[in-house]
Amino acid sequence: MISVYDIDGLARWASAHGVDEPTLKRFRVAFFKKALAEDDCLAMLPPSVRAAFQAAVALPSLDLVARQDSNRDGATKLSLRTADGHRVEAVILRVASGRTSLCISSQVGCAANCQFCATAKLGLARNLTTDEILAQVSLAQRLLRAEARTLRNIVFMGMGEPLHNEKNLYAALDTLRNPRAFYFADRHLMVSTVGMVAAMGRFRERFPTVNLALSLHSARQEVRRDLMPAAKSQTLEKLRAVFPPQGSPSPLMIEYVLLQGVNDGPDDLTALIDYLRGAEVHINLIPFNPHPGAAFTPVGKAEREAFAHALRRAGYKVTLRRSLGDDIAAACGQLAGARARPGH
Repeated sequence: MISVYDIDGLARWASAHGVDEPTLKRFRVAFFKKALAEDDCLAMLPPSVRAAFQAAVALPSLDLVARQDSNRDGATKLSLRTADGHRVEAVILRVASGRTSLCISSQVGCAANCQFCATAKLGLARNLTTDEILAQVSLAQRLLRAEARTLRNIVFMGMGEPLHNEKNLYAALDTLRNPRAFYFADRHLMVSTVGMVAAMGRFRERFPTVNLALSLHSARQEVRRDLMPAAKSQTLEKLRAVFPPQGSPSPLMIEYVLLQGVNDGPDDLTALIDYLRGAEVHINLIPFNPHPGAAFTPVGKAEREAFAHALRRAGYKVTLRRSLGDDIAAACGQLAGARARPGH
């Protein structure tokens, strides 16, 4: 079958079935831009070809099996099931400014095994397909349409290491950016990585203006290695070689989860200031979000603010991230969708 996200494939099908481009465009706008229900999208096509279209074109490939809405903020966690019975999670974030973001997953589980992340406990089952990545966006768009909201930002910060799934990640980004499909601006897309040096280089070459975020969490090699096994080979020295130089138009986002007694001390602060010097970066300081079995403790608000203040005095742009959805296990580091058996 042709995927609904295969824009060129849709065009070839339409041409073969006598559907002109203006008519096909009405379908694409209904599906990708307006997020209409399936029947309303099909209504944009001539009645004579609707059955053939349904037989030839595969629509979103994930089932929504559970939804949890935060009682404290604007977060919604979506539990989604793949056709082979795996579970993944995506999170809608509604911030006070009115902007709406979606945190999506790129894998079922994750192989990176970062010690502070709940997803690490699952291990890796498999990569998500391009369609499964994009289906998270379509599902969220339809839920938000019912609230008279539109989706503004998409961040690949859910389950999985996106750069371990490069082929499908790149295809998904192409569709997200395609004017004939979703047409998100590059500045509204972000991909987060634990730091795969060669892949980061390839990503920058392919998508120079899409935001890239690095999960750093320590500028001391021995500390980072203990927190993130990937750091054994993807060392701080190697990573530094792919940082954009100061003055570059696309800064590297530095993600730093503050862990009490682990990476929040004076030596950690000094190491971070020195390590990032001369690079174009924006630092996101993230509170640790506890989860079952976690061996870490969050850093207090006053200490987080002091850490941020010191970084700003050193000349860095810093954001103190506020966790959304921690009451429904939807905050950063808490996603751990249960791996279901096929057929369940």
